[in-house]
Order: sequence, then structure tokens, then C-alpha cells
Amino acid sequence: MQFLADLFTNKVFLAPASAWFFAQIIKVVIDSIRSGFCKERLIGGGGMPSSHAATVTGLIVITGAIYGGGSFEIAMALFFGFIVIYDARGVRYETQRQGRALNNLNDERKEEGKQPLDIIKFKEKLGHTVPELVAGIILGIICAVVVYHIPV
Repeated sequence: MQFLADLFTNKVFLAPASAWFFAQIIKVVIDSIRSGFCKERLIGGGGMPSSHAATVTGLIVITGAIYGGGSFEIAMALFFGFIVIYDARGVRYETQRQGRALNNLNDERKEEGKQPLDIIKFKEKLGHTVPELVAGIILGIICAVVVYHIPV
């Protein structure tokens, strides 16, 4: 029980967790307005704002604020954050584009009366555009600053 109490009063946990939570809520609201509610958006990747960017930015900012720029902890958080944001923009975004292309190819084959490819429908919301990443970064900064100033 003490573990949970310690965890939920740990600012280095609370800042990225709250950034992720609010990014997912905002994402669901935006997607619901655009195309109706989809429960997959509650935990799914991709979309506006980037929960990847929000989470790691919240971690970086709160870590820097608590441990300082010369700490081992900030170095770890920065490298972890760079990898996650690179992956969200690069690898996941390209995978998203490939999924969309394969889904379109499969739809075209069906329309032409050809045998569809032996694939399931690929997810088309995986990666992030630059504006989605920027929005996530801003949200992560805001959450970290708010959590830092909350007395615990």
C-alpha cells in the first residue's frame, strides 16, 4: 500500500502520467468531433495531440526541474524522449502510411473483382505529424509545470 502512496505522490511519475492522460482525453474529444466516438482512441496511438510526445516531454521537464541539468536522470530522460519522439514521427508514421497504402490496394482489388489480399485491415492511425508532436510537447510542458508547483 505504501508503494502506491509513494507512486501517486511522486512528481516524476505524475507529470508524464497526467500528460498522457490529458493527451488521450483531448485526442478522443477531437476524433469524436471529427468522425464520431471510437473506443479504440482511448488507448490507441496516433492523432492530435501526440501522447508519445506529451508523456516524454512531461518526463523530461519534471526531471530537469527536480534533478537539474547536470544529473544522470535528465540525461536518461532526454535520450529516452528523443528516441520516442523520433519513433512516433519516423517509424510509426511510415508504418501508418504503408498500412493506408495496403488497405487502399486491398479495396481496389475488391472493387475490380479480384481476390483480395490475405490481410486484415491495417491500422491507419499510428504515427504523428509535426503539428501533433508540437501539440503533445506543449501539453507535456504544461502538465510538468503544473505538477511541479503542486505541493505534495
